[in-house]
Amino acid sequence: MDFTHVLSDITKGFAAFTWQNGVMLLLGLVLIYLAIWKEYEPVLLLPIGFGCVLANLGMSNEVGFMKVFYDAGIKTEIFPLVIFIGVGAMIDFGPLLSQPSLIMLGAAGQFGIYFALLLAILLGFPLNEAAAIGSIGAIDGPTAIFVGERLAPNIIAPIAVAAYSYMSLIPIIQPPIMRLMTSRKERLIRMEYSPKPVSRLTRVIFPILVTILVALVAPDAAPLMAALMLGNLLREALVVDRLSVMAQNELINIATLFLGLAIGSTMTAQSFLNWNTLMILGLGLLAFVVDTIAGLLFGKLMAVVTKGKVNPLIGACGISAFPMAGRLSAQMALEEDPTNFILMHAMGSNTAGQLGSVIAGGLLLALVKGIGGF
Repeated sequence: MDFTHVLSDITKGFAAFTWQNGVMLLLGLVLIYLAIWKEYEPVLLLPIGFGCVLANLGMSNEVGFMKVFYDAGIKTEIFPLVIFIGVGAMIDFGPLLSQPSLIMLGAAGQFGIYFALLLAILLGFPLNEAAAIGSIGAIDGPTAIFVGERLAPNIIAPIAVAAYSYMSLIPIIQPPIMRLMTSRKERLIRMEYSPKPVSRLTRVIFPILVTILVALVAPDAAPLMAALMLGNLLREALVVDRLSVMAQNELINIATLFLGLAIGSTMTAQSFLNWNTLMILGLGLLAFVVDTIAGLLFGKLMAVVTKGKVNPLIGACGISAFPMAGRLSAQMALEEDPTNFILMHAMGSNTAGQLGSVIAGGLLLALVKGIGGF
C-alpha cells in the first residue's frame, strides 16, 4: 500500500484551504447565525450561508453537484422564474386595483436603481456591470439574479448576496430613514380603507392583460412578469386551488432552497474578496436607501396633494420585498398610534413596487442592449 498516496488524499483538503477560504467560511457562518438566531429571512440566508461554507471547502459552483444546481437553475434562469410563480400566487392585487394611484409609489421606489447605475459608471464599472449592480436596488432577489446573470455573470455572487441580504435587513435599514424623513404628524395620518369592489373578472383579466402589455412594451421583462402573473392567475382563477397552494408552498420552497445553495456556491474567496465586491455591496445599499427616500418623498407629495389623506409611510414600501416592506410600514404607523391601520394601503404600494421592480429590470436590460449591444 502506498501510504504517501493515502496521506496525500487525507490532507489535500487542508492543503487547498487558505486564509481567504477561512474568511469566507466565517462569512457563511455569520449568514447562518443571522438566519437561525436573528431570524433574518432564514429561508434565504440559511441556504446561501451553507452554500458559502461548501464553496470554500472545495464544492463551488464550478464542480460537482453545486455546478449542476448552478447550471440548471441560475444559468437557465429557471430558479428566479419559478420563485416568481410562487410569489405571484401569494400576491393579492386587490388593494392596488382598488387604489390605482398607488402605482406611482411603486415607480418612485425604483429611483435607486438608476442612481446606483449612474454612480457605478462614474466609479469605472462598464455599462453591463453597472446596470447589474443597479438591479440590487429593486430589493428583489429573483429580479437581481435574472438581470445580473444576463448582463454580468462574473459578479452575480455579490449582486445576489447583496439583494437578499438587504431584503432581510429591511427592519433595520428602513425605520431610521422613515423616522428621519417624516414628522410624527405625518406618521399619524389615518387612511380609511373603503376599497372599490374588485370583481372576479377584473382579477382574472389583470394578470393576463399585464403580461400582454409588458411583453409588447418591455419584452426583456416579459419572462419575469409572465411568471409572476401566471402565479397570480392560479390564485385568482379559483378553479386550480391545488396548483395555487403548491406554488405558494412546495414549489417556491424547493426553488428557494436550490437557488440559495447555488448562489452561496459562487461565494468563493477568489470571486468575493476584492475591492470591487465591497463597492458593489456599498452601491447596492446606497440604491436601497435612495429607493426608500424617493418613495417617502413621493408619499409626502401625495399627502400634500390630497390634503393629508395619504400617510407618507406607505411610500417606503414602494420597493419590492413583498410582503415584508408593506408590513413594516404598517407597523411604523401602529407604533405611533395603535389604532391606525394602514396595512392594506401599504400592501397596495408594496405590490405596485413588485410590478415596478420587474419593469425596471426589463428596462435595464433594454438600456444595456440598446447602448452597449450586450
